[in-house]
Amino acid sequence: MLKIFFSLPIISFLFNKCSFADFPKRYQLGPQDPATPIAEGMIYFHNYVMFYVIAIGLFVFWLLYCAYRTNSGKVSKFSHSNILEIIWTIIPAFILIFIAVPSFSLLYSLDELSQPQVTIKIIGHQWYWTYEYSDYIKTYDQYYSTLSYDCYMLSYDDLMYFSPWGGRLMETDLKMNVPTKTHVRLLVTSSDVIHSWAIPSFGIKVDAIPGRLSQASLFVKRSGIFYGQCSEICGVNHGFMPIMVRAMPYSEFYAFYSKYYKLISK
Repeated sequence: MLKIFFSLPIISFLFNKCSFADFPKRYQLGPQDPATPIAEGMIYFHNYVMFYVIAIGLFVFWLLYCAYRTNSGKVSKFSHSNILEIIWTIIPAFILIFIAVPSFSLLYSLDELSQPQVTIKIIGHQWYWTYEYSDYIKTYDQYYSTLSYDCYMLSYDDLMYFSPWGGRLMETDLKMNVPTKTHVRLLVTSSDVIHSWAIPSFGIKVDAIPGRLSQASLFVKRSGIFYGQCSEICGVNHGFMPIMVRAMPYSEFYAFYSKYYKLISK
C-alpha cells in the first residue's frame, strides 16, 4: 500500500522534489531549474502572468454565478449595468499593458547578442548533432582543421555500461562543452531537414534550417550537465536525437581543449 501511495503523481512530486531539475523527472509539474538569465526571466514572466490568469478566472466564475442568479429569477443589481460594461472594457486594456511591458523586455533580451568570447557551430543531421568550435584549430603539416565532433545517442546496453545512472534516450557518447559565466555565440544550421536545438534549463530553442545560419547567445551561470532533445519532427528517429551539454568554468574549458588544439587569438 505504501508503494502505491508514494507512486501517486502529487505525492511523488512532493517527496521526490521533481519541480526543479536539470533532467526531466517522472511526474514533473514545474519547469526545470534555470541555468541562464533568459530561463530565469521566462520563469519569472510565467509566474507573473499566472497572477492575472487566476484573478481573471475568479472574476469570470463570479460573473457566471451572477448570470445564474439572474436566470434563476433572482434579480441581480449588475443586470444591464452600463458601468459594469465600461469597467470590463477598460480593465482588460490595462491588464494587456501590464503583461506587454515585461514581455517586450523579455523578447528583447532573447534577441540581444553580446560580444561573444566563444563561438560554437551546431549542425543537425538525421539523427545526431555535430559541434564545431571555430575558435580552436589543429595543425597538420600545412593544413588546418577546426575542432569538430559528432554526438550520437547511447544505446540501452551502452548506457548501462558507461552511465548506469543516466537517462534512457537522453545520454550521448560525447557532450557539447561550454564555459560558465562566459558569453557564447551559437550558430545553428542543418545539413538535411529542419531540426531544432533546445535545452529547457537554458530557455533556448533554435531551429536548425538547411541553408540558413541561425544565431543565438548563451550565458550559463552554473556548472553541470544539461539535457535536451530535438524539438522539431525531423523523421522516423526524431525521438532519438538527444542533446547533452556540460558546463564548466572557463579555466577548465580552456585547459580541456588546449591539450590538442590551439586557440585562435581574437
